[in-house]
Amino acid sequence: MAFANYKLDNGLQVVVDDNPQCHLTAVGYFVKAGACDETLELSGVSHFLEHMCFKGTPQRSALEINQQLDELGANCNARTGEEHTIYHATVLPEFQSQIVELLSDMMQPSLSDEDFFTEQKVILEEIAMYRDQPPYGGHEQLMRAYFGDHPLGQPVLGTDASVAALTPEAMASYHHQRYSPGNMTLAVAGRVDVPQLLADVERLTKNWPVVVAPSRQFGAGPQIVGREFLQVQQASQQYILQLAPGPSLFDPDRYAARLAAMIFGDDTGSRLFWRLVDSGKTDLAAVGHYEYESTGVLMSMLAMRPEDAAEVWAEFEALEQEFVEQTPTEYELKLAKAKAIASLSSANEISENRMFDIGSQWVTYGSYLTVEQVIELYRQVTLADIIRVTQRFPMHEKQVLAIGPNWEFR
Repeated sequence: MAFANYKLDNGLQVVVDDNPQCHLTAVGYFVKAGACDETLELSGVSHFLEHMCFKGTPQRSALEINQQLDELGANCNARTGEEHTIYHATVLPEFQSQIVELLSDMMQPSLSDEDFFTEQKVILEEIAMYRDQPPYGGHEQLMRAYFGDHPLGQPVLGTDASVAALTPEAMASYHHQRYSPGNMTLAVAGRVDVPQLLADVERLTKNWPVVVAPSRQFGAGPQIVGREFLQVQQASQQYILQLAPGPSLFDPDRYAARLAAMIFGDDTGSRLFWRLVDSGKTDLAAVGHYEYESTGVLMSMLAMRPEDAAEVWAEFEALEQEFVEQTPTEYELKLAKAKAIASLSSANEISENRMFDIGSQWVTYGSYLTVEQVIELYRQVTLADIIRVTQRFPMHEKQVLAIGPNWEFR
């Protein structure tokens, strides 16, 4: 594989991981625009805008966008998160120029009033549907409770009120600010014709408006500790969601934190798995570490029969205390490393995953670590590192949200 990066005159970053042995080409635009970039009044605009980029451009209608994707046999989608919006597609290598042209065109949507008000109803339905499905909007409520007024507490979908109040003019202004080439990265992986790619992208983006996007200037946030209960009488299960502190994307301890989370609560082979899932006490018991630019979180989720909630909760908290007091063994660390490295190596075989890897790294760090370098960072983690990271970020300092018919286990 051959990694390379380029910066166009308009500020657009282009990163490429070319592998002539691949049978596919994956292309993705990474935009530094997410829920954390929104004011309360604009909450949900990043996700709404993601929808609008598929609704038509000055050159194509929504129907023509979808028809061309079908003609190219493209596996195309988009996603909006707290910090980025990503538009991506995977095609046969002979369609590289066509998919680059199409995705580039979609980055400058028409944003017509008619499409806006039609899609506004779709977004409101999406919010309602998400709220009606287990765990009933719990993730957003937990993030809001944990981060308070910090931008990471903003729901990605927005709220009923914020989406209903959003205007076409406000969205157009947000797009103008955030979808500037200097605030975006184009990542391409698989079999890539690099000279053709650069020629195409330079031609297609040369007339994009160039503005300086507002910078992100916020810290880790309040990280509030407490407990809340969302009563859902019709729920057939009880859910317990938790957030505790963790290292950020820029913290060297993030690799140790990921391995610690795997030892304690990975969905297979962890302490939680053997004590709660394998024993039949819960349907789900999983812990994962998630990182953002300003902070990180240890996120836990339990799902069980309501009548078992008190017992499961007591055992979970006992396991947390045990994890702090009883150092993980070398064997547990060895298993976690093997699992992390195998997962990373397996994902590396897929062009789309390589595209996500190089794009995410570049839009965050402006640099790139190879898979081999990341594997080495995992291998270097010691038990002392695991102990240090669990002491730096105490698991018991957490925000808890219980969802379901009862809260008897508090």
